[in-house]
Amino acid sequence: MHRPLVLAFDTSAAHCAAALLSQDTVLAERQIDMAKGQAERLMPMLDDLLAEAGLEWRDLDAIAVGVGPGNFTGIRISVAAARGLSLALGVPAIGVSLFEALAIGNRGPALAVLPAPRDAFYVQPVRDDRTEGAPSYTQTPSRDTGRHLTILPQPIAPVLARIGAARLQAGSAGPRPVPLYIRPVDAAPAAPAPRILG
Repeated sequence: MHRPLVLAFDTSAAHCAAALLSQDTVLAERQIDMAKGQAERLMPMLDDLLAEAGLEWRDLDAIAVGVGPGNFTGIRISVAAARGLSLALGVPAIGVSLFEALAIGNRGPALAVLPAPRDAFYVQPVRDDRTEGAPSYTQTPSRDTGRHLTILPQPIAPVLARIGAARLQAGSAGPRPVPLYIRPVDAAPAAPAPRILG
């Protein structure tokens, strides 16, 4: 029986995290805390994981990637890398939200809560391992569900890999991953340079 090999990674927060999963066995994993520099560190980290496991890029069956919510630039780094690798290797790229990672193992209704900028929160209702309804950005998360899920599993990459592998085996890899942005970005586009008349 083929044991699908899934490479997962995430740069949606102040870290660069990756894991290599075969069936339910983590072959290699890394997580480095870093506030910036994920773009330069990600691909060497992935090369190192494959080398540690004695595998090559062509051995992969799928890529799983954290799509957020989280740091705007960090999410773009990992999603762009996943989509590029998917295209180059001819394997599916599976986007996994951090809300889904929080929901793993949950029984009954709850509210997935992740910290957001400016002392606010990203929230999404979950029920029995599944997210439901639209995520939102709020200053005060509702307590209507009576239960909160607020601590992401550590390390995060093996959880993303397991979710991706489950989707791959169920034949529901889904569309190409896209960033999960819940609120507008803080940065404004650069103003055009003034015209010089003369």
